[in-house]
Amino acid sequence: MNAILALVAFIGVIIVWNVGFKRNIGEAMILGFLASAAFGGADAPRVAWECLVEGLKSEITFAALAFVFVSELLTRTGLVHRMIDILSSLLGRRKGGSAYAATVASGLFGAVAHNGAAIVATVGSLAIPWMKRSRASGETAALVLSGNAGVGATFPFSGAFFVLLAAPTVVPVLSSRDVVATLFVTGAWMVAMRLVIAYVIVRRRGVDAMAPGDIRPLRQSFGAGWTSLLVLAAVAVPVLLTTSPGRDWATDRLDGLDAADAVPLLVWLPVMMLIAGLLVERRALPGSAGDWWRTLGEIGPKLGLVGVTMVSAFAASEVLDRLGLGEQLAPYLDDLKGVPPWVAALVVGLVIVIVAGPLNTTSTLAAVGPVAFAALTASGIPAHVAFAAVIVWASSEGCSPPGAAPLYVAAGIADINPARIFVPVALYYLVPSYLFGVLIAVGALWIPG
Repeated sequence: MNAILALVAFIGVIIVWNVGFKRNIGEAMILGFLASAAFGGADAPRVAWECLVEGLKSEITFAALAFVFVSELLTRTGLVHRMIDILSSLLGRRKGGSAYAATVASGLFGAVAHNGAAIVATVGSLAIPWMKRSRASGETAALVLSGNAGVGATFPFSGAFFVLLAAPTVVPVLSSRDVVATLFVTGAWMVAMRLVIAYVIVRRRGVDAMAPGDIRPLRQSFGAGWTSLLVLAAVAVPVLLTTSPGRDWATDRLDGLDAADAVPLLVWLPVMMLIAGLLVERRALPGSAGDWWRTLGEIGPKLGLVGVTMVSAFAASEVLDRLGLGEQLAPYLDDLKGVPPWVAALVVGLVIVIVAGPLNTTSTLAAVGPVAFAALTASGIPAHVAFAAVIVWASSEGCSPPGAAPLYVAAGIADINPARIFVPVALYYLVPSYLFGVLIAVGALWIPG
């Protein structure tokens, strides 16, 4: 029971510090890690130190920091705005075009930046005024943007991806290469779901075509922004080189050394995105040492928070693994072996969605992700499918009032009372997110493994 009690302490400290005292997730994760390490008894200091070192050495920690740096740098260059311009040219002239453009733009931006509040703030600063000029109400505009906030977490390389990948119940059965393609397709499903929801909202709540003044000719917008799409395409290079047949081709040219072992996927991806971004956005980058220093100073605090969160999460996972969490949970999980997968999915999904109400996606997965994953796999759900379903349920941060921070960002931009969209955002986005997670878990929606 020692490891189970350590897990309960880890979860409890995170919730109390993050929700009760309203402190940031980095502090909560540090305290949660220390609380779990305390269950090592007389060996607690040694266990804490060794697990902390493992957290610092993890390639997952490097990748999380690298992706945050890349996304922050490319956002500041205006890359996202050029993507939105292209989408507006393609979709803006049709009824509800601004809502569809906002949805697709949130998916594209989310695939790079992942943070729900950042998605709303960046895409919403353009899309919400456009939707209001398309004769949509402020409530409708805020509803669409807050509902789209969680889509970033369902793509690979989000904080949620790394936190769950580092969980003690996940590490023994999945590596990054097992779930990269899985999460790309999962993210695509979640964008498709939101496009269907946008269609329903357009028909029921009324969103006309964009104002003509907000739409640039496609030739102009594509001509100015097509290179921004190359940054997203850059992730295909390491994925192709570490999966067959590209992996076999690369291995042959490395004298038999496995391409995936030569440079791990989590190292390849952010480096390739950074190289592509620096080449594409070279004219928009800081022009002097002083400008670079100011830019790095602005990005630094976010890197620090992510670094602390990831190191603490990985270190706590190491602690729980050393204390024998898997062995101690096994008797309880055995009871789920006779439960149909759809029952396990309904129950586990509901628990995660409830927990995600007051917490953000990363906090939710740090708190209940390991147990949720183990419960789903114990009922016979494949590991990669369970991984995707858990992230989908936890990604409901923007549509789970009243604790949804992105919702308040969207309401602020739209200048409305946020309480007026509490019920609509839950009905239009929270319930479908829960159901889509169930459909993924039971295999009704295909995802690669």
